[in-house]
Amino acid sequence: MVTVNLGMLHYVLDHVYGAFVHRTKISPPFFSSGWGGTKLELLERMIKQLFLDLQGQNWPPSLVQPVWKTVWESQSATLREGVFRTPCDEQLLSALPPESHIARVAFLAPKSTPPHKMACVVHLAGTGDHTFERRLRLGGPLLKENIATMVLESPFYGKRRPLLQRGSKLLCVSDLLLLGRATIEEAQSLLHWLDCEAGFGKMGICGLSMGGVHAAMVGSLHPTPIATLPFLSPHSAVVAFCEGILKHATAWEALRDDLSMPEASMTLEEVKERMRNVLSLTDVTRFPIPKDPRAVIFVAATDDGYIPRHSVLELEKAWPGSEVRWVRGGHVSSFLLHNGAFRRAIVDGLSRLQWKESPL
Repeated sequence: MVTVNLGMLHYVLDHVYGAFVHRTKISPPFFSSGWGGTKLELLERMIKQLFLDLQGQNWPPSLVQPVWKTVWESQSATLREGVFRTPCDEQLLSALPPESHIARVAFLAPKSTPPHKMACVVHLAGTGDHTFERRLRLGGPLLKENIATMVLESPFYGKRRPLLQRGSKLLCVSDLLLLGRATIEEAQSLLHWLDCEAGFGKMGICGLSMGGVHAAMVGSLHPTPIATLPFLSPHSAVVAFCEGILKHATAWEALRDDLSMPEASMTLEEVKERMRNVLSLTDVTRFPIPKDPRAVIFVAATDDGYIPRHSVLELEKAWPGSEVRWVRGGHVSSFLLHNGAFRRAIVDGLSRLQWKESPL
């Protein structure tokens, strides 16, 4: 009788999927146009400044006013889509591609319950998630728990994708930092809208993979307790691009050529060290502990080929009081099979928050 190591199978599946998607010529590698030149320098300065502003000076964010249209309506729920101009300041706006200046959001909410007796979770995009559908499917069953779902389309994704970008393969390293910084600002503004304009009684932020990193950052920066729910998420983009499978999808030669001087060529090791230094700016463990770490629930996979176990444990250690839940599987299989665990984490994270005082 042959015994099968399921964990190893899940891990191998991640690598087979990664090889098919990232090592074939189906699509170009990440960062084929290099580092991003002066844009990267600007973003490095801005993100370092963000760390200096962490003690509340960056709140409240710009209040956005989405323009809504109803997509469909039933007796119990409504789905709307909204557009708004990204709240990023002029410096950041000038670095973003024009296609990313207008943000898009989907909003699925129960109809029969007043907002102050409902919760709403903002769902951020993982790598390659260009549409609203997957995250709406994740949030749909939560309607019966009086939990609304708001889905943000990321800059550089979907209808916000630059003309020259193929799929999810960002052209420059600066694009990755731009995507993250703009996503954080847009999510903060949406949470502010849900709180001040829509009047929701509880709020949360979640995301899968890259979206989980962004969700952790937003939850960390929020001035009041919200549920923070990173799924299949590393503590830093360093892990994804320098340790996990995405290192095989990165244009290291193009990055080396972009850095090399006429008189001297850099080694690939030096290029990778430069990448580690740049992406260390995305290290969530450098961010403050969220206001209520009990409402932070990480869901991680036991045999993840993209996100090593040590990365998840670093997050748990950095935020005492948070919880890690393990699902059996790899990155790809957990993404497909464990939506139930993600939904339970959302419900449980929100249950650990106090209701906001209802309006008079």
